[in-house]
Amino acid sequence: MSLTALVPDNDVVPPPADEPSIPQWTPPLDAEGLRSVLERIKDWSPLDVEEVFDDLDTAIGNQLPSVTTTGALIDRLRSHLKQLSDIALADEQFPPTRAMVQLAERGLPLRGERTPAAHRQAVGLARRLAFVTSDLVEELIEARYITEAE
Repeated sequence: MSLTALVPDNDVVPPPADEPSIPQWTPPLDAEGLRSVLERIKDWSPLDVEEVFDDLDTAIGNQLPSVTTTGALIDRLRSHLKQLSDIALADEQFPPTRAMVQLAERGLPLRGERTPAAHRQAVGLARRLAFVTSDLVEELIEARYITEAE
């Protein structure tokens, strides 16, 4: 007949002496790091491929964008290009193609360029942004990093 000891659920039972000790877990981020992650999550918006294509059509379609909408269009194209560049370059497990890297690098100075006051020059910037964005989105779709809108 063997004897068994009953241990209440809330008591801590030390591990056997012959068992190797496991180092105590430490969180990967401190409080400030967690706040930073939380802020980035709050500001995040998912990629809307249909919206990207709509803005590309507005920028490089048959009609010039209107004076009143060109500034907002440029801002949206900058945002699309940044988001697509992040998708292309972010995951180390799926390294970007040479074309993706080149397009992200080509878009970097365009994203930082000041929006011109003159309408024609602003449309020119919008179109340059749109051409790089278009090439990058097509490259990402071809490489199956993103899926095309239905």
